[in-house]
Amino acid sequence: MKLAIFDVDGTLVDSQAHIVLSMAAAFEAVGLVTPTRDAILSIVGLSLPLAMRELAPEADEAMLSRMVEAYKDAFQQHRLAQGAAASPLYPGAEEAIRRLGARDDLYLAIATGKSRRGLDALMQEWDFADLFMSTQSADDHPSKPHPSMVLTCLVDCGVAAEEAVVIGDTTYDMEMARAARVRGIGVRWGYHGKEALLSAGAVTVLDHFDQLDGALDEIWLDEFRKG
Repeated sequence: MKLAIFDVDGTLVDSQAHIVLSMAAAFEAVGLVTPTRDAILSIVGLSLPLAMRELAPEADEAMLSRMVEAYKDAFQQHRLAQGAAASPLYPGAEEAIRRLGARDDLYLAIATGKSRRGLDALMQEWDFADLFMSTQSADDHPSKPHPSMVLTCLVDCGVAAEEAVVIGDTTYDMEMARAARVRGIGVRWGYHGKEALLSAGAVTVLDHFDQLDGALDEIWLDEFRKG
């Protein structure tokens, strides 16, 4: 069996507006100037406490804790108000997951910087959520690019590292894959650019989801040739 491990924000769902609004609420809660949109989006993929430290290096631990809670509260309120529209799936995402989920040689998993509560709420909106055999969130692991989430997915699914691939939109995803000795596929529609993804170790970078099946098969064919 093989394994495809997906990031969520910036890879499966477009949560840019949701994240920016919630981060603005976090900074307003402690009287700090909100970072630019580009700065906020650059840290998507990190766990929330680490992301806050990156964006507000001047804040002490107590302030960072208040910011994290303010972010979570704003994020939940926006999600309750907007429902699935707060983090819509990217075009082609559901179709790609369903195609891959129908294969009898492939497991699917998730490794995300989202909280467990946030991930569960999001997946409640997906009627294909049961296609994922393992779902790992930031609540139970060190932040990306630590390989813990990927390693847990491998154990859960009983798949060797050489038979697994991480699909993500940030350098943190690619570095996480490399740390777990798993190959990475980057996507261009998320938060980090093509050159950054390639420099971080991506085998290839996709322009749209229709390219994913072929990219996965090419990676595993290459592994077969090496074997």
